[in-house]
Amino acid sequence: MDFKKQKPIYLQIADRLMEQILDGQPPEDDRMPSVRDVAASMGVNPNTVMRTFEYLQGEAIIYNRRGVGYFVSPDAKKRILDEQRREFLEEELPVIRQKMRILGISLDELKNEKP
Repeated sequence: MDFKKQKPIYLQIADRLMEQILDGQPPEDDRMPSVRDVAASMGVNPNTVMRTFEYLQGEAIIYNRRGVGYFVSPDAKKRILDEQRREFLEEELPVIRQKMRILGISLDELKNEKP
């Protein structure tokens, strides 16, 4: 995984794991890969992944079954989508609106753009 300097690695790993959860891998209430497996697959220190898991647990995206491992919370997808929607509306959209205003781009122009 290629990491960007402007965001802590543990949060970038959390973003990647949340994308996987949204894709259903693993599904809600299923076991997460182990800290060591995630660390090995991403080429990072297990302590960094542990910090990621603690962060996701604090956000109620995953939960720990002592002695068994971490599992995806039953409502993880909804929590992730709600947070990503809030983040987009409060943080990203205002920047986009400002850039559109500066460049003189209207909503009609966006509607008529072809992908």
